[in-house]
Amino acid sequence: MATRLSSDMTKFKETLKSSKEIVILSGAGISAESGIPTFRGAGGYWRKYQASSLATPEAFRNNPSLVWEFYHYKREVAAKAQPNPGHKAIADYESKYGSTKKITVITQNVDGLHARAGTKNLVELHGNLYKTRCTKCKEVLVNNDSPICEALADRGAPDANIIGSNIPVRSLPHCKKPSCGGLLRPHIVWFGESLESAVLEKAESAMATCDVCLVVGTSSVVYPAAMFAPQAAARGATVAEFNIEPTPATPDFHYYFEGPCGTTLPEALSH
Repeated sequence: MATRLSSDMTKFKETLKSSKEIVILSGAGISAESGIPTFRGAGGYWRKYQASSLATPEAFRNNPSLVWEFYHYKREVAAKAQPNPGHKAIADYESKYGSTKKITVITQNVDGLHARAGTKNLVELHGNLYKTRCTKCKEVLVNNDSPICEALADRGAPDANIIGSNIPVRSLPHCKKPSCGGLLRPHIVWFGESLESAVLEKAESAMATCDVCLVVGTSSVVYPAAMFAPQAAARGATVAEFNIEPTPATPDFHYYFEGPCGTTLPEALSH
């Protein structure tokens, strides 16, 4: 455990300058500053549904049309959003120092904003809104179509008066392989599902060797990501948290910088 929490930005920047391997671990907080709903707490509803109840394999099996409406809404919101100064500061830092330092961005977000900002070495722990996976042949493909299928055009409005979904399953996105034709699902890690082993291995490998870790806008309550930074701190890596409020993991860290990531990150990552 870190002995004393510091908010000394100058000292942190000196530590960052001498570091060789850096991990930036991001969560919903950084995307919230771009207008992406976090679907947490009191704001955790889409229509009359708890958003987390739609992000499960069971929900998709029971009502794929409703789940696809929800994810169509999320895709449209994220497509309209823009990377903010926090995303850009991370991408600019990687661009400037990526040839002399090993820099890995591990995100719990599925909105694609890190990639749109220009981040290259990116691990998307929970998948991506703009990827689909066939429930039959398991093929994963990028799909940026808006809407992803005609039946979803003008659907997904978060109007609490709309109940259920009347889109026929045959009209939902399906695999285009002639030999398959299976129903597509969002390539998202839902509650109750395991992270892809290759993705988890890449994240754990970066965390195991980094000498500095920046924890950005994450609630530190979603596992296994919640354990990454505390474990790094426990083995001696310097961990700095950037958030609008402390989290359960904050006492484990060395630095804590309170405020919007779009303000604190550009300062921390500028030299």
